[in-house]
Amino acid sequence: MDVVVFGAGEIAQLAHFYLGHDSPHRVVAFTVDGAYLKESSFCGLPVVPFEETQARFAPATHEMFVAVSYSQVNQVRAAKYHEAKAKGYRLVSYVSSRATHYGTPIGDNCFIFEDNTIQPFTRIGNNVTLWSGNHIGHHSTVGDHCFISSHVVISGGVTIEPYCFLGVNSTVRDHVTIGAKCVVGMGAMITKSCEPEGVYVGAPARRQSSSTELAKI
Repeated sequence: MDVVVFGAGEIAQLAHFYLGHDSPHRVVAFTVDGAYLKESSFCGLPVVPFEETQARFAPATHEMFVAVSYSQVNQVRAAKYHEAKAKGYRLVSYVSSRATHYGTPIGDNCFIFEDNTIQPFTRIGNNVTLWSGNHIGHHSTVGDHCFISSHVVISGGVTIEPYCFLGVNSTVRDHVTIGAKCVVGMGAMITKSCEPEGVYVGAPARRQSSSTELAKI
C-alpha cells in the first residue's frame, strides 16, 4: 500500500530512502502541520498540510509513517503518532532486511535500522526507533515511544519503560528496569534500575537531573 510520511526533514528523508529501497511500501507524499509547511515538495514528492491528508490521501487506501526524532523526550513523535491513528491511518513499521531478529513482536510505526541484533523472547513496543548497530538482549522489553540511538547494548531481561532515550554507546546490565521518560547519556553504564524521569550519565551512571526539564526544550 502507498505511504504518506509525516515530516519533511532528515529523518523523513531517511524514511523515504529505506522504505523505497528495502520494503514493499511506496512513499507517495509527505505531510506536516499546516503552520510549518514551507515547501510544496520534498524528495520530488508533494508535501501537504496534515489537516488535509484524509481528503487527499484517504486512510482506506494509504498508510502513514511518522518520521520524527526524539524531540521533547519522544513526546512530539508520540503526539503525531496518536493524531495519525485518530485520523484512521494504519501506521507502518520499517525493519531493515539487515537486522537480525527471530519473530520478535514489533509494534507499529517502528523504525529499525540495519545491524540491529534483537535476540529471542524480546518485545519491541509501538513507535520505537532503533538506530543502527544495537544489541537488544533476550527476554528484554522496549516500551512504546522509545528512541535507542546507535551501538547501545541492552543485556538480557531488561525492561525499558515508555518514552526513554538511550544515547550512543550506552550499556545496560541484565535484569534492570529503566523507568519511563528517562534519558541515558552517551557512553553511560547502567548498573542498576533507574527511577522514572531521570537523566543518567557516567560509568557507572548516576542520576543528574530530571528529564522533565529537557522536555521543555
